[in-house]
Amino acid sequence: MKRKILTDLIHWKQQEKKRLPLLIYGARQVGKTYAMRELGARHFQNTVYVNFEADRKISDYFQQDIDPNRLVLLLENYFRAKIIPGQTLIIFDEIQLCERALTSMKYFAEEAPEYHVIAAGSLLGVAMKRETFSFPVGKVQMLNMYPMDFEEYLWAKGKELLSEMIRSCFLRNQPMPEALHQEAMQEYDQYCVIGGMPAAVQAGIMENPSLGQEEIRQMILNSYIADMAKYADPAETVKIFAAYDSLPSQLARDTKKFQYKLIKSGARASQYGTAIDWLIQSGIVNKCGKCRQGFMPPSAYQDLSSFKLYYSDTGILSSRTGITMKGLLNNESRHFRGIFAENYVACALKANGYELLYWEADGTAEVDFLIIKDDHVIPVECKAGDHVKSKSLSVYQKKYSPEYCIRISSRNFGMEKGIRSVPLYAAFCV
Repeated sequence: MKRKILTDLIHWKQQEKKRLPLLIYGARQVGKTYAMRELGARHFQNTVYVNFEADRKISDYFQQDIDPNRLVLLLENYFRAKIIPGQTLIIFDEIQLCERALTSMKYFAEEAPEYHVIAAGSLLGVAMKRETFSFPVGKVQMLNMYPMDFEEYLWAKGKELLSEMIRSCFLRNQPMPEALHQEAMQEYDQYCVIGGMPAAVQAGIMENPSLGQEEIRQMILNSYIADMAKYADPAETVKIFAAYDSLPSQLARDTKKFQYKLIKSGARASQYGTAIDWLIQSGIVNKCGKCRQGFMPPSAYQDLSSFKLYYSDTGILSSRTGITMKGLLNNESRHFRGIFAENYVACALKANGYELLYWEADGTAEVDFLIIKDDHVIPVECKAGDHVKSKSLSVYQKKYSPEYCIRISSRNFGMEKGIRSVPLYAAFCV
């Protein structure tokens, strides 16, 4: 399946003098291994693939001297493959399980920059917090990878022309033809439930998969829970799971500011702050900070004590809540469709490199997101349907007079009274 990150990986490969070893962050199952191996298969003569989870013996090679030339000779002998600068891609997968391997990337950068070394790990953000971990600061290039966005989902389904039409209408701010608008909205509904985990997307496309996308999403959710027990001490694991388990009820509130009391009666930030940080660092959730003002730069006006948490993938949200495609479209789920829409937009903005921020005014008005676009602070409001009146957006407009506003909803493209209408399926264009 075509992934956008491959463009960045190819650019990294083509760098010469300034190239550093590359480290890919991302939650489990977002496609890091596939992307690295695809780069090797397409753009190198051969690949030496080291998986520290599948082959624990290989870690012994890194416990002593981690001189790059010594490591290259050992890897050549172990894998019976010649490692040639410029022609061989060296992959260190699940590198969080071998701290010395991560440290070795510093020496590849300083002493052997001619080699192409790329690494990834599912819980690198968590691993960095360990006291024994020696991170090669300034010696690696870092790249974040997220689940497949809606455009990549359309590519996987062979609907490149539809995605091109969406981009074209977004750039020209002209309505999609109604038939294509309805088709894209139907694809959006399916994407909300399936999500962007590649294995789930592939199962949703195949006619007779060995495992259905519902089972795969549940397996991924279970693996996240297993990681909580594997990479945290027992006392902290209980808190991590309790915080994670509270997310559906957190999102179901009209005011989605994270409430510690929804975890447990009497719970406080001092008790659960580390647990929430674990969830964020693992890539399982996305944090959205609160801004008190709509001025530039919005991050300077953050209220650090207030934030929202979103699932990093809507497919995990649907699996956790038990929502199916039919259930999502039922009238009883009308309120929860808004939750899916907001979580979906959060994922789309995060994948596009935006810092997730929202605005609130004394509990009387709240705008879902603030982004910096073309050197302006742009408020972004999300609506699941086509009833798009928003008192909060009007309050924000009156207070800050933004260049324009963005309203993401089921309505077609358009512009009215300073508010740009963007259909839900076009969030990847923002």
